[in-house]
Amino acid sequence: MAATIASEPMTTEALLALPDDGVERWLIRGQLREKPMRGKPMTVRNRFHSKVLASLTSCLKNWRDAQPEPRGDVLAGEAGVRLTRDPDTTVGIDIVYVSAEVLAQQTDETTLIDGIPVLAVEILSPSDTIDEINEKIDTYLSVGVPLVWIIDPYRLTATIYRPQQPARLVTEGDELSGETVLAGFRVPLADLFR
Repeated sequence: MAATIASEPMTTEALLALPDDGVERWLIRGQLREKPMRGKPMTVRNRFHSKVLASLTSCLKNWRDAQPEPRGDVLAGEAGVRLTRDPDTTVGIDIVYVSAEVLAQQTDETTLIDGIPVLAVEILSPSDTIDEINEKIDTYLSVGVPLVWIIDPYRLTATIYRPQQPARLVTEGDELSGETVLAGFRVPLADLFR
């Protein structure tokens, strides 16, 4: 489980200044969360996580390429996103789709995306805890992310979260849809696990 370090609210700049020492870190409302990576100097993703990451990123990029200009962008691999400021909420997200409007507001001050993505996707790993995933879902929805997907490569399911709506489970025989948020995006869920 990720430890919460109690202190004055931390900024994203202070977070980024911490050493790269094999500890996964993120900020939730200015509070540092740390998760040691069990003695490993780097995060090593297993093949199930990596397969879903590659497959879904490819599907989303193909969908994005078919959209009219101006387009947003798909980022993957723990994309750094600052969701809020004062206090800062800065997280790494497995896959995000960022709107053209948010992209247009980016500066060269940071390599992070500064703003709310349209889609946040978390792909479950064996080291994830229920508390960590629930906190991420709650955080994404509370800051206004309109669509959150939690994909479980072990149970071959996806759970769709939307603000003020009940969660919806998608199973291997169903399609994962962008609904009205990513209009026209559809992929058979089973395709992500092949």
